[in-house]
Amino acid sequence: MKVKLICATTTDGYIARHSTEITTWTKDLPLFKQQTMNKTVIMGSNTYNTLESELRGRNVVVVTRKDNPKTIIQDIAKKESECFIAGGGRTNSRFAAYITDVYLTPHPILFGKGIRLFYDKTIKAKTKLVKAIPVPKTDGLFQYHFIVIK
Repeated sequence: MKVKLICATTTDGYIARHSTEITTWTKDLPLFKQQTMNKTVIMGSNTYNTLESELRGRNVVVVTRKDNPKTIIQDIAKKESECFIAGGGRTNSRFAAYITDVYLTPHPILFGKGIRLFYDKTIKAKTKLVKAIPVPKTDGLFQYHFIVIK
Protein backbone atom coordinates (compact mmCIF):
# COMPACT_ATOMS: atom_id res chain seq x y z
CA MET A 1 0.00 0.00 0.00
CA LYS A 2 1.37 3.39 -1.01
CA VAL A 3 0.70 6.10 1.55
CA LYS A 4 1.61 9.44 0.03
CA LEU A 5 2.04 12.61 2.05
CA ILE A 6 1.13 15.59 -0.15
CA CYS A 7 1.63 19.13 1.04
CA ALA A 8 2.41 22.68 0.09
CA THR A 9 4.93 24.26 2.44
CA THR A 10 6.67 27.54 2.96
CA THR A 11 10.40 27.69 2.38
CA ASP A 12 10.88 27.45 6.15
CA GLY A 13 8.75 24.29 6.47
CA TYR A 14 5.36 25.58 7.60
CA ILE A 15 2.02 24.45 6.19
CA ALA A 16 -0.13 27.18 7.79
CA ARG A 17 0.15 30.21 10.03
CA HIS A 18 -2.41 28.77 12.49
CA SER A 19 -4.90 25.89 12.71
CA THR A 20 -7.86 27.85 11.34
CA GLU A 21 -6.09 29.50 8.41
CA ILE A 22 -7.82 29.16 5.07
CA THR A 23 -4.79 28.64 2.90
CA THR A 24 -4.83 31.02 -0.06
CA TRP A 25 -1.08 31.25 -0.67
CA THR A 26 -0.63 27.88 -2.39
CA LYS A 27 -0.22 27.79 -6.15
CA ASP A 28 -0.31 24.01 -6.61
CA LEU A 29 -4.01 23.24 -6.15
CA PRO A 30 -4.59 22.15 -9.79
CA LEU A 31 -1.70 19.66 -9.45
CA PHE A 32 -3.07 18.46 -6.09
CA LYS A 33 -6.45 17.91 -7.71
CA GLN A 34 -4.95 15.99 -10.62
CA GLN A 35 -2.90 13.73 -8.35
CA THR A 36 -5.61 12.99 -5.79
CA MET A 37 -8.67 12.66 -8.05
CA ASN A 38 -10.53 9.36 -7.51
CA LYS A 39 -8.26 8.55 -4.54
CA THR A 40 -8.69 8.51 -0.78
CA VAL A 41 -7.39 11.63 0.96
CA ILE A 42 -6.86 11.48 4.73
CA MET A 43 -6.84 14.73 6.66
CA GLY A 44 -7.37 16.00 10.15
CA SER A 45 -10.55 17.75 11.20
CA ASN A 46 -8.87 21.18 11.45
CA THR A 47 -7.56 20.86 7.91
CA TYR A 48 -10.94 19.72 6.67
CA ASN A 49 -12.65 22.67 8.35
CA THR A 50 -10.35 25.14 6.55
CA LEU A 51 -11.20 23.91 3.04
CA GLU A 52 -12.80 26.59 0.92
CA SER A 53 -14.69 23.99 -1.08
CA GLU A 54 -15.41 20.29 -1.01
CA LEU A 55 -12.86 17.88 -2.47
CA ARG A 56 -15.21 16.51 -5.12
CA GLY A 57 -14.16 13.29 -6.78
CA ARG A 58 -12.17 12.10 -3.79
CA ASN A 59 -12.97 9.87 -0.85
CA VAL A 60 -12.12 12.17 2.05
CA VAL A 61 -11.41 10.50 5.40
CA VAL A 62 -11.46 13.03 8.23
CA VAL A 63 -9.58 11.76 11.27
CA THR A 64 -9.63 12.83 14.89
CA ARG A 65 -7.11 12.17 17.64
CA LYS A 66 -9.19 9.18 18.75
CA ASP A 67 -8.80 7.37 15.40
CA ASN A 68 -6.16 4.66 14.99
CA PRO A 69 -3.92 5.31 11.95
CA LYS A 70 -3.07 1.62 11.53
CA THR A 71 -6.75 0.64 11.37
CA ILE A 72 -7.53 3.42 8.89
CA ILE A 73 -4.67 2.39 6.59
CA GLN A 74 -5.68 -1.29 6.82
CA ASP A 75 -9.30 -0.46 5.93
CA ILE A 76 -8.25 1.60 2.90
CA ALA A 77 -5.81 -1.11 1.77
CA LYS A 78 -8.70 -3.56 1.44
CA LYS A 79 -10.05 -1.47 -1.47
CA GLU A 80 -7.19 0.61 -2.83
CA SER A 81 -3.47 0.39 -3.52
CA GLU A 82 -2.69 3.99 -2.56
CA CYS A 83 -3.98 6.94 -0.55
CA PHE A 84 -2.88 10.47 0.29
CA ILE A 85 -2.26 12.17 3.63
CA ALA A 86 -3.02 15.88 3.35
CA GLY A 87 -2.36 17.25 6.83
CA GLY A 88 -2.29 18.98 9.06
CA GLY A 89 0.85 18.66 11.10
CA ARG A 90 -0.65 16.43 13.79
CA THR A 91 -2.19 14.09 11.22
CA ASN A 92 1.08 13.95 9.26
CA SER A 93 2.89 12.99 12.48
CA ARG A 94 0.33 10.36 13.45
CA PHE A 95 0.59 8.67 10.03
CA ALA A 96 4.38 9.14 9.65
CA ALA A 97 5.19 5.46 10.19
CA TYR A 98 3.06 4.51 7.17
CA ILE A 99 4.25 7.15 4.69
CA THR A 100 5.95 5.63 1.63
CA ASP A 101 6.14 8.73 -0.57
CA VAL A 102 6.33 12.46 0.05
CA TYR A 103 5.13 15.12 -2.41
CA LEU A 104 6.26 18.56 -1.24
CA THR A 105 5.72 21.87 -2.99
CA PRO A 106 7.85 24.50 -1.25
CA HIS A 107 6.56 28.00 -1.96
CA PRO A 108 8.75 31.14 -1.92
CA ILE A 109 7.28 32.54 1.28
CA LEU A 110 8.46 32.55 4.91
CA PHE A 111 6.16 32.44 7.95
CA GLY A 112 8.72 32.21 10.77
CA LYS A 113 6.18 30.42 12.96
CA GLY A 114 2.99 28.41 12.57
CA ILE A 115 2.02 24.81 11.86
CA ARG A 116 4.99 22.66 10.83
CA LEU A 117 4.82 19.80 8.34
CA PHE A 118 5.19 17.38 11.26
CA TYR A 119 3.86 18.38 14.64
CA ASP A 120 5.70 16.89 17.58
CA LYS A 121 7.58 13.84 16.49
CA THR A 122 11.14 13.70 15.40
CA ILE A 123 10.89 11.90 12.10
CA LYS A 124 13.92 9.76 11.45
CA ALA A 125 13.75 8.50 7.91
CA LYS A 126 15.82 8.83 4.81
CA THR A 127 14.27 9.88 1.56
CA LYS A 128 15.36 9.75 -2.04
CA LEU A 129 14.33 12.31 -4.63
CA VAL A 130 12.41 10.62 -7.43
CA LYS A 131 11.60 13.65 -9.54
CA ALA A 132 10.81 17.33 -9.63
CA ILE A 133 7.39 18.02 -11.11
CA PRO A 134 6.79 21.48 -12.58
CA VAL A 135 3.66 23.08 -11.14
CA PRO A 136 1.54 24.16 -14.13
CA LYS A 137 0.96 27.88 -14.74
CA THR A 138 3.61 29.01 -12.26
CA ASP A 139 7.00 30.56 -12.77
CA GLY A 140 9.60 28.10 -11.51
CA LEU A 141 7.54 26.34 -8.84
CA PHE A 142 8.15 22.61 -8.46
CA GLN A 143 6.67 19.77 -6.47
CA TYR A 144 9.32 17.33 -5.26
CA HIS A 145 8.48 13.63 -5.11
CA PHE A 146 10.54 11.63 -2.61
CA ILE A 147 10.33 7.98 -1.64
CA VAL A 148 10.86 7.05 1.98
CA ILE A 149 13.65 4.53 2.43
CA LYS A 150 12.71 2.09 5.17
